[in-house]
Amino acid sequence: MGIKEETFYEGGPHVGDLIINILLGFTVICLPLTVGSIVRALWLRYRITNRRISVTGGWMGRDRTDIIYSEIVKAVKIPRGFGAWGDMVLTLRDGSRLELRSVPNFREIYSYIEEQVAARTGKTSGFQK
Repeated sequence: MGIKEETFYEGGPHVGDLIINILLGFTVICLPLTVGSIVRALWLRYRITNRRISVTGGWMGRDRTDIIYSEIVKAVKIPRGFGAWGDMVLTLRDGSRLELRSVPNFREIYSYIEEQVAARTGKTSGFQK
C-alpha cells in the first residue's frame, strides 16, 4: 500500500485575474487578455496533492497534465495582482516547463511544492526565495 493521496489545493485561477482583465477588455487592445482570462476561469483547474500536481485546461478542459514532485528541478514564482495571486513556472528534469497561471494563495502553494520536492529529492536548490 502507498501513501494516501491528500489534496492541498483544488480549484481554478484567482477571480481577481478575471475581474481585472474584463475591465481591461473595454479597451480594444486588451481584448485578447480578456478572452484568455475568461477561458482560464471557465476551464483551468489545479489539483495539488501530496503525490502530484495536476493541471486540467485547454479548450473545454480537455487537456490534463500530471507531474510528480521528483521530476521538478526548478520553480519560480511571480506575484501578480498586487500580490493577491501569482504565476509559477515549474521546470522539469527533461527541460520542459509547466506554467501555473493566476494561482490563488501562490506563496503557500509554492512553499508546499518546495517541501514536497525537498522530501523526495533531498534538496531545495533552484527554488526562488
